[in-house]
Formats: sequence, C-alpha cells, structure tokens
Amino acid sequence: MIQDFSGVPGLVAPESGVLVLSIGGSIVAPKEGIDTVFLQKFKNLIEKSAKGGWRFVIVVGGGAPSRRYQEAARQVGVVVNEDLDWLGIHATRLNAHLLRTVFRRTAHPTVVKDPSRPLRDWTRPVLIAAGWKPGWSTDYVAVRLARRLGAKVIVNLTDVDYVYDKNPKEHSDAEPICRMAWKEFRRMMGTKWNPGMNVPFDPVAARLADHSNISVVVANGRNLENLTHLLSGKGFAGTVIGTTEETGFLS
Repeated sequence: MIQDFSGVPGLVAPESGVLVLSIGGSIVAPKEGIDTVFLQKFKNLIEKSAKGGWRFVIVVGGGAPSRRYQEAARQVGVVVNEDLDWLGIHATRLNAHLLRTVFRRTAHPTVVKDPSRPLRDWTRPVLIAAGWKPGWSTDYVAVRLARRLGAKVIVNLTDVDYVYDKNPKEHSDAEPICRMAWKEFRRMMGTKWNPGMNVPFDPVAARLADHSNISVVVANGRNLENLTHLLSGKGFAGTVIGTTEETGFLS
C-alpha cells in the first residue's frame, strides 16, 4: 500500500527547512541490545539528506532499557507513575546522548531536554532531543519542538508499518490505514498517557498536534529504504494523520 505526498504540506520542501523525526527507542535500543547496524545506516541516510538541504530534529524514545528499569522497579517495590516516568525519561536521555555522539560532526553539541526553552545557536544540520518531564512522552516533545520551529509535519518512526484498525501483534486480520483524520485517530487511541505505553503516537501529543494543525506520518523506522523514499518525495508505506481542513487530502 504505497502512497504519495499529495496534500501533505511542507514535507517534500518544508517551509521551515526543518523535519522533526520522532524515533521509537525500540528502534535504537531493542531488547536484543543497541542496534549498531541500524545506527550506521541511519547516520548515513541523515547526513546524506542534510547535504541536500534538510535540517533534522531527532527526538528519541527510551526503548527496551526504559521498560527494563520500569519493570524492575515494579518488582521490587511500590511505585507511582511519576517515578516510572522519570526512569523512562532518563532512558531517553541516554539514547539521545548516544545519537548525539553518533552524529558528533553534524549535530548540535547539547541534547535538548526542555522543548519550552528557546533554541539558541542551532547552526548544525541535526538537533537531538530527549524526554522532558513526567506526564509528557517524547512524541509530545516532538510536537512542542515542531510548533516552536514552524514544522508542519512530524515523521514518527515506530516498529510497525502503519496505524491499524486493531493491534496487529494480537490480531492477524488487522487492516492497515493509510490516511486518517486526527479525530479518528484520537477516538481509537484514547486520551491518556501512561509510562511505557506502546501506541503509534501518544494520545496527549496527538491532541496537541491536532490543535496545532500538524500532520504526523507513522512509518516503520527499521525500513530505511522506505524512509529514503519518504525524504525524496517518492511513494512510501505508512499512515498519514492530519486535520482535514489543514491537509485537504481527507474526504
């Protein structure tokens, strides 16, 4: 199910010059360990695209390390969501520092941990960001940064190919959805965020993106050929979520 970018504003040639990538921590740090093969290919792709004029904000999640620490805390004692969130936040920051090290020559020298603060002296092609504070996911950080930078599209790189009408890991008959309105997505995913929640895009971040007229592309982050097509404006596999009035591609 391949689609093009007709009606997706600012993706092929973003007016702000910036594309925000929200990359799931499970892509960088799956349960098997840090995926250095992926990191090398991802680095090559981003640096090549940067030479073509792109500027990237890369917001990374916590992945398997986050869930391991959270589960350990649950097993040993009574925990509250705030404590679990902090464990996840620090896992995102560890992954972010790994990415900043990988992109050392092309990335801003410090990791963004607070999307509400002004971005000063960002001159390099890549900016790495991590978790902020309890109650907010890295998807939410991505939306806050997109709003601040005037980016109208976020590409959310996950471990699934599309948003589906039901969980594809539990239902073999799950059907992929190529394009949908925020109203439909938010009805499917609910309204609350919980630490370690595994959804295509955080419901709280979805509400902010909806209200901000920001579209989100959900695509499989491990399929870098697909990401290459996406960045070059060719047909790609994934789900585009947006506000009908903003994008004009939903009937």
